[in-house]
This record gives sequence, structure tokens and C-alpha cells, in this order.
Amino acid sequence: MIHTSPSYRTEIRTAMRGGDGDVRIEHLFEPGTELLAPTRMISRITLKPGCSIGFHRHEREEECFHLISGTAEADDDGRKVTLRAGDSILTGNGAGHAIRNIGSDDLILLAVIVRYPEAKQ
Repeated sequence: MIHTSPSYRTEIRTAMRGGDGDVRIEHLFEPGTELLAPTRMISRITLKPGCSIGFHRHEREEECFHLISGTAEADDDGRKVTLRAGDSILTGNGAGHAIRNIGSDDLILLAVIVRYPEAKQ
């Protein structure tokens, strides 16, 4: 399956998870119809300078942010680090994270959220 950039479903979320400004989310593939694995999101996320996604936890799933371009301050479950293009952060198993664009250019991320498999009874 191939999607080209103009065909992505796009949404703008203001104050996402209690963060600042607007977050642009371009959904590369749709869960449940195109993604059959237990994937909640595969998206390209853009944050303008000063914008952020507020701190939140991931229960029963993992989220990976991979920085495509820009500079970010990431809160990795209470530990703040600076990330640049090529860096990645993985959060799951009840841990939390937040991310803020601290640079002067757009921060562009690839975001992937995958649910844990259900426990066998």
C-alpha cells in the first residue's frame, strides 16, 4: 500500500495533552482499516517553535518518537534531555513523556504507537 503526502488525513490539535500551541498530525496509515497489527498510530507530527505535547503516560502500549528535523527538549519520565534530528525516544509500560520544540525551525517527528498484545488466559 502506498500513500502520497497530499492524501494523508491531517488534524490540528491545540494544547495537546496540556501542551502549548498547535500540533499538526499527518496520519500516514489508518489503524483498524489499513494497519491490521495492534498499532494505534503511525504519523508525522510537526510542532512550530515553542509548541509542545504535554506530559502523559502510556499504559499497555509503547510510543516511539524519531526526530526527523529540529531540536527538542524531551521529558523522559522526569528526566529532561535535548534531542536533535536522528535521535529517538521510546516510552511505555506506564512511563510518561512530553516533548517541546526548543529550536527556531519546525520540529518534525515520526510517531509510532503500538499496543501490547493481550495477555493469554
